[in-house]
Amino acid sequence: MNKGLLKSWKTDKGFGFIKSDTLEHDTFIHISALKHMSRKPKVGDTIYFEVATQPDGKTKAINCRIEGVTELKAPYQKHTQQPYRMAKSNFASSFLGKVASIALIAALCFYAINKYNAHSSNQTPILLNDDLATNDDLATFDEKYPEVVIPKSTQNFTCDGRQHCSQMRSKDEAIFFINNCPNTKMDGDRDGDPCENDSRFKNEW
Repeated sequence: MNKGLLKSWKTDKGFGFIKSDTLEHDTFIHISALKHMSRKPKVGDTIYFEVATQPDGKTKAINCRIEGVTELKAPYQKHTQQPYRMAKSNFASSFLGKVASIALIAALCFYAINKYNAHSSNQTPILLNDDLATNDDLATFDEKYPEVVIPKSTQNFTCDGRQHCSQMRSKDEAIFFINNCPNTKMDGDRDGDPCENDSRFKNEW
């Protein structure tokens, strides 16, 4: 940073020259280099400056300030249009992003449903004629697994740990026990007819 005195100044043309003890020649200074000062320069002002060489080889003062003179603050610039545009752009990109996300999720759901339906259709069993039961098969099944008749009046029967016919009070109770309670010992041949040898229940059939 150089220091010098403003040797001359032409107000009508807006330029002058600075004389500095550290420089061999006077330095040209333009009013644009002092536009940030609170007043215009005048002859005799002490100027602090840097020297820049122009394309034509001449030098000029830049980054100048006047000693003892306050600098102006940079004027506040209102940015009304640019933030609006940025907000609008952000809104548009956000909206498009949401639409794209929803479309992607819908496509994935559609693909998953189609995949599941295709898998389910492949797993549906196909019955051949050989797999269908005939009347003879049904008759054989009935012989092997006779229908067990469970008495309707079982509302008062409960599993209470009894296992033997001698503990039963009726044939219906015995039938209830062998069909609903564990570890019973009343149907030795497992034909679904308990206590066949108990004389107390012969009249109930």
